[in-house]
Amino acid sequence: MKSKEDYIERVLYTEEEIAARAKEISAQISEDFKDIAKPLLTVGILNGAVMFYTDVVRRLTIPVQFDFLIASSYDANSHSSGKVNILKNLDNDPKGRDILLIEDIIDSGTTMNFLIDYFMDKKANSVKICTLLNKPSRRKVDVKIDYCGFEVPDEFIVGYGLDFAQHYRNLPYLGILKRSVYGGK
Repeated sequence: MKSKEDYIERVLYTEEEIAARAKEISAQISEDFKDIAKPLLTVGILNGAVMFYTDVVRRLTIPVQFDFLIASSYDANSHSSGKVNILKNLDNDPKGRDILLIEDIIDSGTTMNFLIDYFMDKKANSVKICTLLNKPSRRKVDVKIDYCGFEVPDEFIVGYGLDFAQHYRNLPYLGILKRSVYGGK
């Protein structure tokens, strides 16, 4: 049986590089939100952001509340449908709260744009975006990213929470999936 690494074309960012960047982002978030009245409502976008969410939030030096959301605009073949569905909503009321959405990757921008509007319609005080990866070459909707781990090329990236068909999420690094695995051109 082949190991998961046999399907990776190359490592894009190592576990150490990701950890260092998450630490830098946490320090910046802590500084930016040090004077807010209520704990920062940190919202992990499941499932892909779970590892990045954990690494960022556990290093914050400010009061926070945890929450999670499942939103998807992808079909079963990992293609964006253009329509966002919320599959699991927050347990906390966003009204009057400063919200930090923590995402694994922003490519088209459709989901993030939808979520910003959604939470502002729910009367959130503010909504900021933190993403592990930014793929601007795929952008269809402008999104202001407040905290970004890495800007990446238009490749299929897996590992550290990102998957292909629910595989590869547990890789400790970010790697480019071989095109032969997903049928890319």
